[in-house]
Amino acid sequence: MDKDHIRNVATAWTKKPFDVDTISKTELLIQAQSEEYLESFYKNLEFGTGGMRGIMGVGTNRINKYTLGKNTQGLSQFLQESFPDEELKVAIAYDCRHNSKELARVVAEVLTANGIHVYLFPELRPTPLLSYTVKRKNCHAGIVLTASHNPPEYNGYKVYWQDGGQLVPPQDKQLLDTIDKTNFADIKFSGNDRLIHLLDKTDDQAFIEDSVSAGKIAGDIDRSKVKVVFTSLHGTSITILPDTLRLAGYTDLHIVKEQEVPDGNFPTVKSPNPEEPEALEMAVGLANKINADIVIGTDPDSDRLGIAIRDNNGEMLLLNGNQTMIAMTAFLLEQTDLKKLNKPFIGSTIVSTPMMQDLAAAHNVECKEGLTGFKWIAKMIVDAPDQNFIGGGEESFGYMVGDFVRDKDAVTASLLACEMLAFAKANKTTAYNYLLNLYVKHGCYQERLVSLVKKGISGAQEIKQMMIDLRAAPPSEISGKKVIIIEDYQTGIRRNQSLNKAEKIDVPSSNVLIFYLEDGSKIAARPSGTEPKIKFYMSVKETLDNVDNYDAMKAKLNKKLDAIEKGLDIN
Repeated sequence: MDKDHIRNVATAWTKKPFDVDTISKTELLIQAQSEEYLESFYKNLEFGTGGMRGIMGVGTNRINKYTLGKNTQGLSQFLQESFPDEELKVAIAYDCRHNSKELARVVAEVLTANGIHVYLFPELRPTPLLSYTVKRKNCHAGIVLTASHNPPEYNGYKVYWQDGGQLVPPQDKQLLDTIDKTNFADIKFSGNDRLIHLLDKTDDQAFIEDSVSAGKIAGDIDRSKVKVVFTSLHGTSITILPDTLRLAGYTDLHIVKEQEVPDGNFPTVKSPNPEEPEALEMAVGLANKINADIVIGTDPDSDRLGIAIRDNNGEMLLLNGNQTMIAMTAFLLEQTDLKKLNKPFIGSTIVSTPMMQDLAAAHNVECKEGLTGFKWIAKMIVDAPDQNFIGGGEESFGYMVGDFVRDKDAVTASLLACEMLAFAKANKTTAYNYLLNLYVKHGCYQERLVSLVKKGISGAQEIKQMMIDLRAAPPSEISGKKVIIIEDYQTGIRRNQSLNKAEKIDVPSSNVLIFYLEDGSKIAARPSGTEPKIKFYMSVKETLDNVDNYDAMKAKLNKKLDAIEKGLDIN
């Protein structure tokens, strides 16, 4: 770490163009010479798999009006260069986090100061609605202020392009190059209110109606007989999702009142992340009290969903992201007239369950796999204009139904989950047995994610070193099973160890390693692009002959996962 460089960067924040409050706070940090001082200025905040997220505060490595202003000034210039003869339009939304509304206004003012029209939601709204609005309003770009499921001290900034998807190559690098060349003194903060157009309920209603059109696929069944418990986890979905479910016919809807009001402190949960069982405890408690059929929980910006359904013992079971994705994709494929579509395909990611490929093969459709992050699934749609996208997801509890939204969408996906359960109930079975029968038909998969949190400067270096070590000395075996294939997405090389043969992987470079074992197991390692974590994704598979044997098979698969985790020595 270059402390002289940090001091020089921090000192620049004690002068114009920075405002009096920022200068005062920076001077206090410099005087303290604390860890907070070092972490605030040792680097620029970077774009990851889901945009830019960081802790709010002063400094180049923090979310504030200047770091977001610089990004937006760079975006303004990039849009003007990309569309020189067009009247530029950008949509902006924000979530429930502290300062989101204020930062959204700052972003709007920078854009309008550069002569760009802004379509601004006057109140918090879900991320998928922003993606939808970019397309519906024919905007050139979109911005959402959100840090997804990160802790309360975080906020973030995601940029969308004309298609409604997040930025991907080549635009992402071109934009970042423009931002890098932008100085803080270049930021135009004096906005033009005449260029700000406030969106209203008609925009909400259009999204709700299209969500119902895309997600209500179970035919003529009585949806009023499905008892649904829903929690927004203090986030944005409360503004859209209940109305969507009711319009589709799910009138027996029960909202967790303690978590209904948007609140950036997320006071009832340790983490507003539906991947965590603790986050849905209150919802499950309500479901047990009223004997509900399904629990749905969404993250603060409503792009991820967690669902719980009743198992064969009548207990509420939280499905993992892979299970939710598999069940909903299978149901979509079964309810879609694939013969009427041109070269239909589904989408997934390289760290998600391989079972998606099995589903695709069984239905004679293609399964495209991309890097982690839904921007790559959206890119699949752009890159295949002659094909029809059915749906797709990733293991981290994200799903997208059709292509009217080009990002993970907890609103339409929640409706699809209810449809799957309602259809099963109408046919005298359960959603749980529907999933188990998929395991019988296609193979019984079990996945596990191990995330190691490594905070701060030292943590970032530790994560970097772990990936360096894995590349320098990759394991020849894991848990007693030979590693037969290694895929390195940073170098773009797939190597067959037994044949000593290498071939090129045709995907953009990414810091991911995947190991395939001789028994069909798969282990992926990657640093998170949005959190201070390194993640290990594990997948194992066995044959399941009968749903009655699932519990025993699940125990067997978990033992295999335990052995892999021990063999990796990552705890």
